[in-house]
Amino acid sequence: MHNLKRAVLALFVLLLAAVVLFFVLENQQTVALVLFGWAAPAVPVAVVVLAALVLGLAVGPLLGAYGLMRGKRKIRASARQQALAEN
Repeated sequence: MHNLKRAVLALFVLLLAAVVLFFVLENQQTVALVLFGWAAPAVPVAVVVLAALVLGLAVGPLLGAYGLMRGKRKIRASARQQALAEN
């Protein structure tokens, strides 16, 4: 069973790598992005899209963790206020 899981995982990783490689090879047109007057160097579209994906994958969990911590802080403050009100 353990070997089957490894084989499925390896197949999934190889399939994902093939899809990414196909995407990169199909999107070689260059594009130059301009944001607030700052112009980035011209790079292939695939680089821009993959960079946005990686940035999103990094920022998303950080924002989620911040939201969880903020929610826990609110719950603790509410519990503290309720405990003070009961006394």
